[in-house]
Amino acid sequence: MNQQFPQLKLLTCLFLLFSATIFAQVTGSIKGTVKTSDNKPAEGVSITIKELNRTTIADNNGIFAITKVPDGNYKLIVSLVGYNDVEQNVSVVSGETATVNIDLALSNTELNQVVVLSNKSAFKTNRISSSLRLQSPIIEIPQNIQVITGKLIQDQQIFDMLEGVTRNVSGATRVEHWDNYANIFMRGSQVSAFRNGMNVSTTWGPLTEDMSMVERIEFVKGPAGFMLANGNPSGFYNVVTKKPSGRTKGEANISLGSFDMYRASLDFDGKLSKDGKLLYRINVMGQAKGSHRDFDYNNRYSIAPVLKYLVDDNTSITLEYTKQFSQVNIIGSNYVFSNRGYADLPKSFTTGEPNFKPTNMDDQSILAIIDHKINDKWKFTGQASYFNYKQEGMSMWPQWPGFTPGNDEILNRGISIWDILGLTKTGQFFVNGEEKTGSITHKILGGIDMSDKMYYHDWSQSAALNGYDASGNIVPFNIYNPIHGNVPASAMPNFDRSRNIKERGVQYHNGYNAFYMQDELGLFEDKLRLTLAGRYTTLKTSNPYSGSFKDSKFTPRVGVSYSLNKNTAAYFVSDQSFNENYGTDWQGKSFDPQTGNNLELGFKRDWMNGKWNSVVAVYQITNKNILTADPEHSTGAIQYSRQSGEQKVKGVEVDVRGEIFKNLDLVMNYAFTEAKVTKDTDPALVGTQVAGTSRHIQNTWLNYKMDQGALNGLGLSLGYQYQVDRSPWFVSNDQSTNLPDYFRLDGGVTYQKGKMTYNVIVNNILNQYLYSGGKYSGSYFYWQAEPGTNVRLSVSYKF
Repeated sequence: MNQQFPQLKLLTCLFLLFSATIFAQVTGSIKGTVKTSDNKPAEGVSITIKELNRTTIADNNGIFAITKVPDGNYKLIVSLVGYNDVEQNVSVVSGETATVNIDLALSNTELNQVVVLSNKSAFKTNRISSSLRLQSPIIEIPQNIQVITGKLIQDQQIFDMLEGVTRNVSGATRVEHWDNYANIFMRGSQVSAFRNGMNVSTTWGPLTEDMSMVERIEFVKGPAGFMLANGNPSGFYNVVTKKPSGRTKGEANISLGSFDMYRASLDFDGKLSKDGKLLYRINVMGQAKGSHRDFDYNNRYSIAPVLKYLVDDNTSITLEYTKQFSQVNIIGSNYVFSNRGYADLPKSFTTGEPNFKPTNMDDQSILAIIDHKINDKWKFTGQASYFNYKQEGMSMWPQWPGFTPGNDEILNRGISIWDILGLTKTGQFFVNGEEKTGSITHKILGGIDMSDKMYYHDWSQSAALNGYDASGNIVPFNIYNPIHGNVPASAMPNFDRSRNIKERGVQYHNGYNAFYMQDELGLFEDKLRLTLAGRYTTLKTSNPYSGSFKDSKFTPRVGVSYSLNKNTAAYFVSDQSFNENYGTDWQGKSFDPQTGNNLELGFKRDWMNGKWNSVVAVYQITNKNILTADPEHSTGAIQYSRQSGEQKVKGVEVDVRGEIFKNLDLVMNYAFTEAKVTKDTDPALVGTQVAGTSRHIQNTWLNYKMDQGALNGLGLSLGYQYQVDRSPWFVSNDQSTNLPDYFRLDGGVTYQKGKMTYNVIVNNILNQYLYSGGKYSGSYFYWQAEPGTNVRLSVSYKF
């Protein structure tokens, strides 16, 4: 022990000497203001010292400050979408503060419109994308809108919507997936999927977006059907794809991970003409990915080229093509089944086989946008999209009754064809602008919204899936001692695809036409804002099961937002939703449309003049004509639904995001959701928790980045997801089906040096058995298990 004291003393002296050197280092500061071309503060924009790799964020007044800068000459870099890049030289003298004022000049890539203040270094933003149509900052909108930035998506290494996107939004959870689409719940019901302001939700399609082509994701709470297309009463998420910025730049990314995951992506952004009028952006991605389940895989690629042509100073045309392809072993093999209860089989369990023919999913879409600036106050936008989704493959599910009677070990596996053809057409025309009558300002939005969705599904052919021994005898599938690889090719079903899917498939057709108008009146110098809006929607749907129906409804919206000061606002909103219900009841009668009424009160605040913000919202949603399981009339494999009557959802949400301390970014949220069945033809279900909901959800993600000394560029991340009182996927008064609490811990390390960034993420650090599921028709339990501890390493290079 005594021999170690000299070494300890030496280390102590070296540490003190190093510390003294650091603290004795003479430094100065840089402060300044950034303004846009219209002399407004460029809030949220990032300012970087190129030589030191240090970045700060301007506050809501466009003011920034960087302290402890060593003596020397530096170059500040400021980039903002829609404006020309600025590089400004600055000299720092010890003990002094260098002051710089930066004016951003509008580039020819934007039409003097409100642009998204793109901040690559922050987890928050003050503005929504133009695809949400609204012209006000988030703090002034009478609605809870949460934006997941591209930086946050990269930091958490999220590759598609099936992964951890929901952890960044209060009350949002992913409860199920079929390898191709994400089933996300929020405020008591499934939320609609939007892309660039268009509703792309359908029955099992289209393919969920790969994050390589995504700029940001916007979660809009509540109905807000007037704002875009028809949406569910709980809200929707809007995926905003990457568009040309007018800058010549690019990024390459390579990722490796657990379960033989290999992934690469490229992002090219630039100009195709010397005059800068023809712009382009293209994102490509390729992925080979295994699974924690035996024989499972998900191989994908995507190509997303975008062209934007600036016709003149007032008009632009954008064309975007997206192709996504995904190949999996078989749909449904991610489910685990048991008669005894949840989680009594390993996470790696699968009902699949190694020699299945792959299921292929091909998703193609075209988006066209015309933007025209009518004058300095008014703008017209027209956009149209066409989606073509094709799926050819198989799905798995136990054959009725699931397990062999009297033996809860033997599962009767079933396999069926599952081919899909989905054709979706959407068109939207809208104008927005600003006028003034006396002392009252008017922010006006009005438009036409149309959609037509035609889907064909073929489930018509099915067969039992059996294994065989060497003598040709059937080997039962024992879930506690499964034998795989004993299903010969001759025993695999050979499905008949000789007829076109339009002939052999079940046809689902739904669509809507709508007109909407909104006026946001600004009173008392815009401190008080009154929103009056209305939408008239006509729904059309038809299929062989429910027949055809057509119904119309006017849904009003009233909102009030008041600014207590420039950083604080309170709001109230009352709005409604109107959506189709698919299918028929046991008598073959179609269901009435689903309606929802939302009342919401909220409080928003920007702290530290915009470095971080918080939202607190209290709401109540009453949903009518909700479809639930009908066990009274369901027999065996034939399952019916019914309109349960009414569900009431009450809740409190808290969202916090941004830089709470220097270099420390935070995303933290909490949601209390009381979702109850209030009316039902089955009295036993009244008072039960709505399927797929969690009573308490709390998420946190922290990221700290060092910007000085030898560790400059090093970042540390840590986060968790916590859910309490989770209900299964189907309404039931059987408490044995309730799900256990959910806790997942993740963390990571990043290092940025120049144009290179290294990112290591460890998911499920505690190796917990995490799952969600339910009890199928009162018989067996089924669930989807998440992977245990897994690691991803990504390396990116910006050029």
